[in-house]
Amino acid sequence: MPARPPTRTSISPQMTFDQIKDQATSEWEALQQKPHILVGTATCGRAAGALDVLSTFEAEIRRQNIDAPVVPVGCMGLCYAEPLVVIIKPDNFSVCYGNTTSESVRRLVEGYVVGDDPCFELALGTLEVADENAPSIPELPRFEHELRHILRHCGYINPESINHYIRRGGYSSLIKALGTPQQEIIAEIKASGLRGRGGAGFPTGTKWGLCHNASGQPKYIVCNADEGDPGAFMDRAILESDPHSVIEGMIIAGYTMGTPHGYIYVRDEYPLAVKRFKIALQQARTKGLLGNNLLGSDFSFHIEVAEGAGAFVCGEASALMYSIEGKRGMPRVRPPHSVESGLWGKPTLLNNVKTFASVPMILDRGAEWYASIGTEGSKGTAVFALAGKVAHTGLVEVPMGTTLRDLIFQVGGGVPKNKKIKGVQIGGPSGGCLPESLLDTPVDFDSLTKVGSLMGSGGMIVLDEDNCMVDAARYFLDFVQKESCGKCTMCRLGTKQLLDILVDITTGKGKIEDMDLLVELAEDIKEGSLCGLGHSAPNPVLTTVRYFRDEYEAHILEKRCPALVCKELIAYYIVPEKCDRGCEHCVLTCPTEAIKSDEKRIKIIDQTKCVKCGNCQMVCPPEYDAVIRVSPPSAIPQKN
Repeated sequence: MPARPPTRTSISPQMTFDQIKDQATSEWEALQQKPHILVGTATCGRAAGALDVLSTFEAEIRRQNIDAPVVPVGCMGLCYAEPLVVIIKPDNFSVCYGNTTSESVRRLVEGYVVGDDPCFELALGTLEVADENAPSIPELPRFEHELRHILRHCGYINPESINHYIRRGGYSSLIKALGTPQQEIIAEIKASGLRGRGGAGFPTGTKWGLCHNASGQPKYIVCNADEGDPGAFMDRAILESDPHSVIEGMIIAGYTMGTPHGYIYVRDEYPLAVKRFKIALQQARTKGLLGNNLLGSDFSFHIEVAEGAGAFVCGEASALMYSIEGKRGMPRVRPPHSVESGLWGKPTLLNNVKTFASVPMILDRGAEWYASIGTEGSKGTAVFALAGKVAHTGLVEVPMGTTLRDLIFQVGGGVPKNKKIKGVQIGGPSGGCLPESLLDTPVDFDSLTKVGSLMGSGGMIVLDEDNCMVDAARYFLDFVQKESCGKCTMCRLGTKQLLDILVDITTGKGKIEDMDLLVELAEDIKEGSLCGLGHSAPNPVLTTVRYFRDEYEAHILEKRCPALVCKELIAYYIVPEKCDRGCEHCVLTCPTEAIKSDEKRIKIIDQTKCVKCGNCQMVCPPEYDAVIRVSPPSAIPQKN
């Protein structure tokens, strides 16, 4: 099939880049000279009600006839405190407010926008909003332990305003690149030590060099934004909050490879990311920074958005490119690698969202600066989506080499309700579950591989004492088994067999020999699969068997779930001495009418009808705390 170039719609530039910067500076400085309000309107903020907060601020500002712009911005990363609002006043505190409601808007406007009361009782803390392209330096305790470079603009600029991005240094690296020989750019990326942030961690400069030297035309630039890991949202947040950084990185890559053809592959489940990225593309075209003859130069570059249907396997390079071509997303045998034969059989440079977003700042601040961050084998910073049993869920960015313990407890605020941490799942559903004893492991590509996990694209789920590790392995394996494309026999059938064994164990049907069978089958799946999905799918099983063997043995030998999670191995019991005879909460909420009162009006659960939904325990008043879970079910008194 002949190569199909992206759609070419470009507007000839009418201004030089210096004139474009002057225009952006004028708009930015006009904003900074007056009080203004930033409202986080990425997906996380919208889910928490940010659009209502935004409209209420706009209405209140109009009502009071105040000259204070309300600016929709992206995700700052403090997802646990959405909706987020930042009020910035010239020569005064810039204050960040969390969990903002429409009801608190008038208090904030009258207190701080109009008056001098920062309303600290509603605030998360103060922060300094940087005026240049350097990262902001917040006073919030969480940020003291972070180093925000990839996320440097997120939550501080309007993602639908190219002028905001340009004023903070945006597209300056592109202008620098257009006057630099291609080999020098590749040498700079190599010297920086940047490794691909999509999961594999392949040296970016090496990949760029291989693609540049590959024979065959045309060449293609592809950005992999097919983020499908449960609990991961790093790429989505960047595309929603700072799309121009990705566009600029892609254009620089296009210039370096000598090609005008670029694609970004993003899943259709990210409507806001797609919308804002397309707006950013059009703005870049209007400024002459994208399209034919960039800023009057001889170089042209075009980016087309390819929307995927949401198949997890399409995050794999060759499956992704088949999908762009209109074929079924399935991996192929390699070699040849994509840098030699990728999209439509032509040399293709494929990198992740975070990788492309890193390129402009490397060219701007230099390879030596970037290489000074991180560890010997893993340079720069790592961006994680911190989720699960952690107080401060959201996006975090830390230097490579930061320990898991520091990331979870200093940045993430630790585990809520004084629960004990049991482990952490790193690298998505096919990553590894590491125990508390390994929390001092540095976060970098090599250290995580040594302990049986992987960096992955950046998902991190914290598990506490209430999580069953066998059930966690079953959950993640169920996901990857359903997402297997089915091409490889070992992945298609092997993961199904692994899942069947785990289901048996969590339902009390496991046998002790299943332990060895799990490990043997997992190793065979890793060896017998083509792509990264099959290679890493057994990781949750291998790491939980390795580090949480005692939980497997409890399920198999004692028919007991220590965490009281696996439904077939638990029972609900009402303690007679604690039950209030006049309370009917549990009776009224039981969906199967399994709870009755005896002659003394004490509640009794009919175990033959109980479906283990847990409603009775949730509604039992805390002053009684009469409903308990036990495991195994035989642990309850015979009467109940």
